[in-house]
Amino acid sequence: MIARFHNPVDTRLGYNSLVELASITENQKVALVIFPEARGLGLVDRIQDLLGERLIYIVEDVQPNPDVAQLRGTYERFWQEAGDCQTVIAVGGGSAIDTAKALIVGTQSGRFDELVALLATGRPFVPAHSKALIAVPTTAGTGSEVTPWATIWDTEGQKKYSLHLDCTWPKVAIVDPGLMLTVPAGVTVSTGLDALSHALESIWNINANPVSDTFAISAIEDILECLPLLRHDLGSKELRSRMALAALKAGLAFSNTKTALAHSISYEMTLRHGLPHGIACSFTLPLVLGLAWGRDEARDRVLKRVFGKDLDEAQAQLRNFLHSLDVKTEFADYGVTQEEAREMIEFALQGARGRNFIGAHAA
Repeated sequence: MIARFHNPVDTRLGYNSLVELASITENQKVALVIFPEARGLGLVDRIQDLLGERLIYIVEDVQPNPDVAQLRGTYERFWQEAGDCQTVIAVGGGSAIDTAKALIVGTQSGRFDELVALLATGRPFVPAHSKALIAVPTTAGTGSEVTPWATIWDTEGQKKYSLHLDCTWPKVAIVDPGLMLTVPAGVTVSTGLDALSHALESIWNINANPVSDTFAISAIEDILECLPLLRHDLGSKELRSRMALAALKAGLAFSNTKTALAHSISYEMTLRHGLPHGIACSFTLPLVLGLAWGRDEARDRVLKRVFGKDLDEAQAQLRNFLHSLDVKTEFADYGVTQEEAREMIEFALQGARGRNFIGAHAA
């Protein structure tokens, strides 16, 4: 069997790599999508100084878990007021980058509902217009800077849409750990656990390959060692660098495999119970590890490289790691009954991400 690994994103990594924006966007009109607190941190002014007059438009009202109700107005104003820009720069966590990915996909009518209707079909499409995207993560977790996917939520309709087009691959990713130094402990933990989930999900995955495994194993080892230390030393440049690189490696891993069962469960936990994404996709990792173990000999070999040969000890290691970060690992801890949890897992196995899980077809 021939393995294939593909990632088209030009990635720049290192302290002060944000300055690369100036050369990358030369002679372009640029829009900026950035999280609301960035102006108070001086980050908007810093980017304005780098870009000068080429920065023609700023979106600052990014919301967690971008929802159709809020995105509609943002999208339509963007295309009316900044439709002539060539590039969109997304600065922030997953929500900012997801918002930007939605904005760069232009519809014939300029209406957001046309995009939602296209996404609702679940089929690929070629957008009427698109912009280039530069992704600058300010958290170590999302991996969205090196993947094409964005999640758009419809809380009122209790649905979520997955956006994935050729144009939603970022053209450039700038991973500057200096931008992560102000991230508080709770967000640091939640986003770090999102990265851990990305790496593990890429291993117990029908789309796994030796290259994605290499990135995933390295990311898992780094996160298990580094995240508890970083939680208690948030200003450490070394630990921030290690977590930034670990999240990047996890992103590269699942950029080729997509996620699997833990993420499929997480969507229901976020929609029904309001759980933050990083916690929603990580609290079931010990459970899903048990469901994955023994399903595929090659996948077992990879998992045993990380956790050793004993399943009970492997689950205990993962569970204890999460507990050390004050993350509870049982459905009941989040108000989910045993019956609801069983139904949620069965439903998740039928979803697009659930079907990537190596145990889905035998379940």
